[in-house]
Amino acid sequence: MQDNATEVTAAGIARLAGVGRAAVSNWRRRHTDFPGPVGGTGTSPSFALAEVEDWLRRHSKLAEVPLRERVWRQLAGHPAGPVTALTHAGCVLLLIHDRSPVWLEVSSGTDERLAALLPAALEQVLTPRLGDVNGSPVNTTGTVHSPAAPGAALVASVTRKALELPTALQLLPSAPLLRAVAALAAELGARHTFEFLLGRHLDANPRQYAPTPADLAGLMAGLAGAARTVLDPACGTGALLRSAGNGPGRRLYGQDSAPELAALTALRLALHTRAPVHTATGDTLRADAHPELRADAVLCHPPFNERNWGHDELAYDPRWEYGFPARTESELAWVQHALARLRDGGTAVLLMPPTAASRRSGRRIRADLLRRGALRAVVALPAGAAPPYNIPLHLWVLRRPEQAPTQPEVLLADAGRFAGEGRGGPDWPGVRETVLDAWRAFDRAGRLDERPGLARSVPVLELLDEDVDLAPGRRLPAATDGAGRLADVRERLDETLRLAVGLTPPPVDPAPSVAGRPPFTTVGELARGGALVMRTGGNGGHARVPVLTDHDVLFGTGPSGTLPESDEEAVLTEPGDVVVPVLGGSAVARVIDDATAGAALGRDLVLLRPDPEVLDAWFLAGFLRGTANHRQAGGHASTATRLDVRRLRLPRLAPAEQRRHGACFRALDEFERALRQAGRLGEQLVRGMYDGLTDGSIAPG
Repeated sequence: MQDNATEVTAAGIARLAGVGRAAVSNWRRRHTDFPGPVGGTGTSPSFALAEVEDWLRRHSKLAEVPLRERVWRQLAGHPAGPVTALTHAGCVLLLIHDRSPVWLEVSSGTDERLAALLPAALEQVLTPRLGDVNGSPVNTTGTVHSPAAPGAALVASVTRKALELPTALQLLPSAPLLRAVAALAAELGARHTFEFLLGRHLDANPRQYAPTPADLAGLMAGLAGAARTVLDPACGTGALLRSAGNGPGRRLYGQDSAPELAALTALRLALHTRAPVHTATGDTLRADAHPELRADAVLCHPPFNERNWGHDELAYDPRWEYGFPARTESELAWVQHALARLRDGGTAVLLMPPTAASRRSGRRIRADLLRRGALRAVVALPAGAAPPYNIPLHLWVLRRPEQAPTQPEVLLADAGRFAGEGRGGPDWPGVRETVLDAWRAFDRAGRLDERPGLARSVPVLELLDEDVDLAPGRRLPAATDGAGRLADVRERLDETLRLAVGLTPPPVDPAPSVAGRPPFTTVGELARGGALVMRTGGNGGHARVPVLTDHDVLFGTGPSGTLPESDEEAVLTEPGDVVVPVLGGSAVARVIDDATAGAALGRDLVLLRPDPEVLDAWFLAGFLRGTANHRQAGGHASTATRLDVRRLRLPRLAPAEQRRHGACFRALDEFERALRQAGRLGEQLVRGMYDGLTDGSIAPG
């Protein structure tokens, strides 16, 4: 099978050659030997990747493309789709990881030979690590059904092994990709190669998947504690099981209703741990794949607000020990499923929407969970902890009771103060330290002295009122700033306002006439001439470093974001770089200083690194902020305004004149930052005054 089974769009050709889409359109019109479309539509045709690369190479237009980018493009353009391609790649990476000599043997020779020998080789490694990959579907009681059995009802009640062994016919179109994946694994390692490809796939399809962020997964695993047997009944991409699966003697169980996610999770876990991995595909609530399991820990990020979770079919299910959930309470069905799969004394940690703590339709189940000692803690997370990012989600910590406590209390904690600004995400070290310290102290003693604004243990009787409202914010008194703290804020505000007055720009002088102004150049011309280097962000790299987001640039804050772990090199900022957001239409450019240097460049940002011998950074940043400049360089991507940084203009000036302009732009930046700081301090003072006056900690003046 030739590599031209992989197709590429005009946008992909532009990326290959390092040009714009217009250049590709011109090539198609001007060059009669340009490859013809092989698929797509009339308005969005696709081309054979191998033919396009050959044409670009012959015409000296092929940019140097890293191996990892070539592999990703082959995977994304696979004729059977990227999920199938990623699954095949994961199988081969596991073979390389566990039995590399076998891979070397089967990969020698033609693609046809590789496809013919690969299924038997994969069976040697997949079966010991993931169980039988050739089994028939089984129902929840273990009865074998014929794959040809008719009826939709049967399908709903059946679970399957997460991964089925691919056949030679299925593998043949993937042969060129698998050879490229093996080459990349020789460079990066099998595990990192799979993480890179999986991360790119998730990033390319953000609306299809809601992965659990790694920091949140680590916190949930920390709350569950040491466990030998761990279950995730809605395993998604496997983040929770991966966080819990590195200890000795672990056994990992997972299930997901999406077959592709269950398969990718199985491969991901097998590459990350030597623990036995048992994953299945199927609707967990309707068709539990592990009905006899009694796990030490259950970690779960269930789907929220599902109406079609099985309410009508499961009315008499034995899992509803604490009450039959209402149709609108799918999350409480997941809570009880988790408790049913725990051994006595085992711990479950579930990510929950905040409404589950207070909806009236769930108050009877919440009350019974409290009375019987099953619910041990409710933790309010900061907004931005996980999708949906605008809602402060909760964590519920549950324990299957061995016996009812004599004087039960429940831990309520609120980590909302650790929210980050904009979309940057929470202060995860602060969240983790605060929550785990409070939980461990409570778990040891059965109670916790109040930590104002952060945590306290509440007697169950106090919660068993008409509403059984478990929202921590309603039970934790606010940590007020106090008169002394507000006096300090007022002093800092006065100082900042005095600074802002001193930085106010002086009266302006009129500029020369238009006829006397110097000629202009563009960022694109400067980049081609070597006066600056242009880079785009969006890769997390190997090491975890702070990430500069578009919101950080817009609001002048420090690096606050995160990116998925990636083996593609991150773009790290250096002092003197100029960073420009490309979405949203705001005329903003930020010069990187020593405090921000070393951060990874986030998505939707372009970094310009000027040669200081020929181009002053502040001069560059200042002219890039011109409103008219942005208006003529702006375009539209879907419903958002997108900036073409290459088209931004600035005048051709001598270095001395550049520095003169740059000094003015730098002074304006200092003035802007002082105004921003004054605004933040003013908001803090106003909020503190309102809180103090209303709770009685401050006397009215």
